[in-house]
Amino acid sequence: MGRAASIGAGINWLTLGVIVAFHLGAVAALFFFSWPRLVVMLVLYVVAINVGIGMCYHRLLTHRGYQVPRWLEHLMAVCATLALEGGPIFWVATHRVHHQLSDQEGDPHSPREGGFWAHTGWLLWGNALHAQTEVLARYVPDLSRDRFLVLLSKYHWIPLVVSGVLLFGIGWLTGGWVNAVGMLLWGAFLRVTLGLHATWFVNSATHLWGTRRFQTRDGSRNNWWVALFSGGEGWHNNHHAHPVSARHGLAWYEIDPNYWGIWLLSKLGLARKIHVAKFDRANPKPAGN
Repeated sequence: MGRAASIGAGINWLTLGVIVAFHLGAVAALFFFSWPRLVVMLVLYVVAINVGIGMCYHRLLTHRGYQVPRWLEHLMAVCATLALEGGPIFWVATHRVHHQLSDQEGDPHSPREGGFWAHTGWLLWGNALHAQTEVLARYVPDLSRDRFLVLLSKYHWIPLVVSGVLLFGIGWLTGGWVNAVGMLLWGAFLRVTLGLHATWFVNSATHLWGTRRFQTRDGSRNNWWVALFSGGEGWHNNHHAHPVSARHGLAWYEIDPNYWGIWLLSKLGLARKIHVAKFDRANPKPAGN
């Protein structure tokens, strides 16, 4: 991993084509606006980005900040695949490497290699490893022992395709082809595109702009507007200082919806052994810029 090695392998045209297609679909969605379609998009956004990426891929599978029953872990992982960010093995392996080599040589998406590289470029060059579970197993030995997660990683695109078919079908039955197209564009193309950028901003913006409460060895920063779109993932300096903590927003004013979801699961008896970092409220000021 790393910029030099990836660029040397050339552009990944399949990845580029998919990203361009979803962005074009997102633009087209603006011509098919309706309030029901907006609601569908927001609900699926929460399912994919908050429950799937933030609560499952990141805080559960990558860092094991809490525990849930195996069936719920699998269900949440399926929700994450709706974000078009790859299967659990690819996502978790990439993020674990990022933490090991954060803003150093070998970091998959450090902005020290360029802002565009950290945001999107790192995905556009080199070989796609989404289905290469054997290659990535060294970074995720725990996930590689789970046959369901291995299978989901190889066929991570199926849940999104199925959801697209359902959106189109429901739209057709409730309003004809115009509604079918509109539901697909809002519920899949626009939603996925916004979710991708929310996650990509965690890779780029939170290593460029914001405040630093903790003196970590990388350039991680707390960024409020990234936290707003990503469900609390923007409190990135807090996270890099306490990576196992299931709670990223440590101060009362640091909104963290993804942690609220984990807290709710605990109240329902579905989440346990939740790691929460301590915060010195007597010295709440950032460590510096």
